[in-house]
Amino acid sequence: MKRALLFVLALAACQEEVAQNTAPLPLKPETLGYFCQMNLLEHEGPKGQIHLEGLPGAPLFFSQASDTVAYLRLPEQSHRVLAIYVSDMGAAGASWAEPGADNWIDATTAHFVVQSDAEGGMGAPEVVPFADPAAAAAFAAQHGGSVVGLEAIADATLLAAESPEAEGDADYARRLKSLSGATGG
Repeated sequence: MKRALLFVLALAACQEEVAQNTAPLPLKPETLGYFCQMNLLEHEGPKGQIHLEGLPGAPLFFSQASDTVAYLRLPEQSHRVLAIYVSDMGAAGASWAEPGADNWIDATTAHFVVQSDAEGGMGAPEVVPFADPAAAAAFAAQHGGSVVGLEAIADATLLAAESPEAEGDADYARRLKSLSGATGG
């Protein structure tokens, strides 16, 4: 018994815990969106990436910031989230079409403009992230909407991005609402 205990303690002492690198990775020509499997550089607007425990060096990338938030709320999501990054549109490239390849900010501290006239990379309504609250407020003043934190983004805002009602798919809309905990349908 003592030998087994000593062996276990020795084995535990020999194993090094290596911290997983969760630094944001820049977008590259081969970067694909998790949901759509399309090249992210071909889509306009803010992007996102999520680093999950047990998947070192391989974050999930998203073609829209709203897709990033939606992923976090999926009941099927099984890995512990270590880091969440979104494009800082206050530090974006030359235009909405070029949001930047490496201007990532922590989504948990970002200021999101919701319900504006902005459309994301897939042509759906977008939540627009900013590091600077003044830049977010200026964007909201020009494009409509309001400024909120990550946790205050309503599920209905994310469901609107899918807009299944516009396509007449009431069953799909009902299933999405039931997944989000929304009522009705």
